[in-house]
Amino acid sequence: MAYELDIDRRARALSLAGACTVAAMALAVAMGIGRFAFTPLLPLMIRDGSLPQAAGAWLAATNYVGYLLGALTASRLGLSLPTLMRLSLLGTVLSTAAMGAVDGWAAAIMLRCIAGVLSAWTLVATSAWALQHLARAGRSDLAGLVFAGVGLGIAFAGLLCLVTGQAGMPTHEIWLGLGVAATLAIVAPCAVVSRPLATIAVREAAAPAAQAPGRYMGLVICYGILGFGYILPATFLPALAREVVDDPRLFGLAWPVFGMAAALSTIAAARLFHHAARLRVWAIGHVLMAIGVVLPSLSLSPAAIAIAALLVGSTFMVVTMVGMQEARERAGANPARLLGLMTASFAIGQLAGPIASGLIDLLPLGHGAALGLALQLAAAALALSAAYLWRHADRGRSARQAR
Repeated sequence: MAYELDIDRRARALSLAGACTVAAMALAVAMGIGRFAFTPLLPLMIRDGSLPQAAGAWLAATNYVGYLLGALTASRLGLSLPTLMRLSLLGTVLSTAAMGAVDGWAAAIMLRCIAGVLSAWTLVATSAWALQHLARAGRSDLAGLVFAGVGLGIAFAGLLCLVTGQAGMPTHEIWLGLGVAATLAIVAPCAVVSRPLATIAVREAAAPAAQAPGRYMGLVICYGILGFGYILPATFLPALAREVVDDPRLFGLAWPVFGMAAALSTIAAARLFHHAARLRVWAIGHVLMAIGVVLPSLSLSPAAIAIAALLVGSTFMVVTMVGMQEARERAGANPARLLGLMTASFAIGQLAGPIASGLIDLLPLGHGAALGLALQLAAAALALSAAYLWRHADRGRSARQAR
């Protein structure tokens, strides 16, 4: 009997490891490659002449719009989570490879929009699928391994672009190479995601009753503020780094370092703060990000920009992970709907950031002063949302204990 129990534990452990691995690989492909590989590739595409300088902003904005559309439609497609994961991953492979096969930035704009839709679908479906299994197994502390996939995908794409770009490889070949890498990486997720996992048998708990929309709208807004606060430094820090660092090899490492910081921080936070109130971890993440966001408006020294990049990179995915966990717990039997709403809120905040920055830039302040004011506005929004989350942390814990 003891031997059988030991075999059962091993099977469950392997099943949990498999669930974490395939979910991390899915997020690495959809987010790290499909969505974020464009950031380090954009200057290389401009260098090659395959994109004009002005096209970068249009492609980024179109991707944000696609991400919003994907978030709004993910739970309305009527597809099961495994089916939605497979469909979006296959689409990500095709849209990534197609970036290397098409000419003209009109086609690139369409593909970036599609990539935004697919990345949102994957994030919603994968988060709902993986967090459901981890919660049933009583191992929510392993969520860090799942969401580390985004950072690892970013680091992989950044290193590949850095190495191939310095070697002079044309960008269309780099896109095709990323497509091949994505193809290999989705084999396991597509094969495993529909299979029943032993984690379900570890601890079946009754699904929590879904809360009325008004009970979680504060969290949805705070998650949107994450998108608003994150997008400004993510957009402008690379350009600021180029102004203060002459060696292109150093600022070329910024994206891989950003990805590794995101990956390691999610693993560490999930392990260290597993028993802490999630909303307090979320609030601390917003405070640290606010410090990173406001720093470049106070100093443009290399140290300030490096610290800002580290603070923003190390908190971005931690807050994403904690926000997705909190939403899944509150969502009841249909987590995809609330996860989609959270993702849509992030996408709206992400769109609002550049718009607010552009409007401030119209004021007679000078570009540097306008950017500084925009960063301070984003930091203030993050700080206010942190205060809201901290205030509601004990209230949310008491409600869970009462259930």
